[in-house]
Amino acid sequence: MSTQVSSAGRPSASGIFPLLIVVQGNDQRTLTLDHTPFTVGRKVDKDLVIADPRVSRDHALIIAESGQFFVEDQGSKHGTFVNGERVQRKQLERNDRLEFGVRDVSYVVFNPQRASSNTAREFLSQISGIQISAQTTDLEKLTLFMEAARKLNTIGVLDEILMTLLDVTLKLTHAERAYVFMKNEDGKLRLAAGRNNKDEPLLDDSTISRSILEDALKSNSEFVLTDTSQSQDLDNRKSIVAFDLRTVICVPLRKPQVQTTRDTDAGRPAYGAEAMGALYVDSRFASHDISGVSTNILHAIATEAASLIENARLVQAEDASRRYQQELAIAATIQQRLMAVTIPEVPFARLAGRNLSCKEIGGDFFDAVNTPDGLAVVLADVSGKGVSAALLASTLQGMIYSQLTAGIGLTEIVTAVNAFFTHKHIGEKYATLVLARLRKDGELEFVNCGHVQPLLVCGGEVIRPTHGNLPVGLLPGVAYESDRVNFHDGDRLILVTDGVTEAENAAGDFFDNERLEAAAQKGDMEQIFAAVSSFCAGTPLSDDCTVVEMIYTGGSQA
Repeated sequence: MSTQVSSAGRPSASGIFPLLIVVQGNDQRTLTLDHTPFTVGRKVDKDLVIADPRVSRDHALIIAESGQFFVEDQGSKHGTFVNGERVQRKQLERNDRLEFGVRDVSYVVFNPQRASSNTAREFLSQISGIQISAQTTDLEKLTLFMEAARKLNTIGVLDEILMTLLDVTLKLTHAERAYVFMKNEDGKLRLAAGRNNKDEPLLDDSTISRSILEDALKSNSEFVLTDTSQSQDLDNRKSIVAFDLRTVICVPLRKPQVQTTRDTDAGRPAYGAEAMGALYVDSRFASHDISGVSTNILHAIATEAASLIENARLVQAEDASRRYQQELAIAATIQQRLMAVTIPEVPFARLAGRNLSCKEIGGDFFDAVNTPDGLAVVLADVSGKGVSAALLASTLQGMIYSQLTAGIGLTEIVTAVNAFFTHKHIGEKYATLVLARLRKDGELEFVNCGHVQPLLVCGGEVIRPTHGNLPVGLLPGVAYESDRVNFHDGDRLILVTDGVTEAENAAGDFFDNERLEAAAQKGDMEQIFAAVSSFCAGTPLSDDCTVVEMIYTGGSQA
């Protein structure tokens, strides 16, 4: 039964609204399509907001007409796709995959099938008593296998699915042995499961007809040899002769693909030419049951088996993603503890800093150290996001912290950091950073390594020093220089990462330097965050935002 929603948002006679599964990176959420038109775009007022510059502000609509659902592109720059095909307007079917501008990163599944509570083991117990007689028709055999497919279609245990597939195939054909072979990433076949008609697992595939297996995959078609004693073409079939195989069947398992043309039944999957593996069956006798199985049933076995295996793989991938998320949460906790900043208390300055991460773990960090030469602060932004950036950030923080506590000069520190990272050949990873130290007498020394220009707020005026060097980790042998300025009571140093200046609103505009300078002139660090939040108006951050503020108080702090 198809699920329908009227334009007024009322459910169909089934009483159930369609669902949209929204997948963005490692995040997944479910939306209910309880009204139309359902809007998609980068603007924050859309029903589905995708904060990516490749998504247009008004990207697409999902609408209901006469009980059917359609997706309509709204003149987007990068297009709307249904099952990989770019469309202007397209009727939607169950499990259609929708992508809006961003390919393979963010997508939506329309009205997915609900999971079944059956398990492969339960189904095996249900069919254990079924007998297939010699009078069983092709239709009855096909019905048996289709019932197995439906029972197992949403099960996520790949090993159980493969063994159930073999058991059903053996019961259907009365063959002696059945194997499933799957392709590795390099395209080579591996034995995935094997079973005989005594319910015993088979781990050795050395006695099968390897030539028939290879021919079936090469031709990508069913290969049936039901009585080898009558065959004249056994010159290259040494295994058949050596092991006295009388009946051999090999069925390619073709990877399921969603049909995007109108020449097939709506919602039916189409199977492309790519074979993901093969189902192999043989016996040492000529089997009437096998010879009576038509090509249509063999094709049904192949297509349904491929669908089962692909679904199982998807569920396994989902489980792996869930475990990855758990490990990521642990890593985030460790990183947060490693990068926890204890603000030193000194009689001549106040320091504050805050970070907003766009992911669980990121590449922004700041730290502060009270050294014999004054209060030192570092703000760094490692290129990229996620685990690799966080790993580099943690290493960078440890190096700088240890050298600051040892009283090493600022330029010597960044020179050593640059030499370390360029020597280790860590790929295209680098970091921008500002390292500054404020002395008790008000002298501020700082080294800017490709970072956003610091803001010096002196006497109510905002100054942006032009001093700068290359980022660390970019090129070996770079000579770094520092700059100096004298602070008076109340003068402030404000450091930010580019996540602040490049924060976007729904219109795609940047917060930029002018708004940053205006916010810094009017207030402190918290006012800068408030200004960014007001400007973005709910648009998610696309990069980490960090702000550090150091105020020189001279001897007047008490």
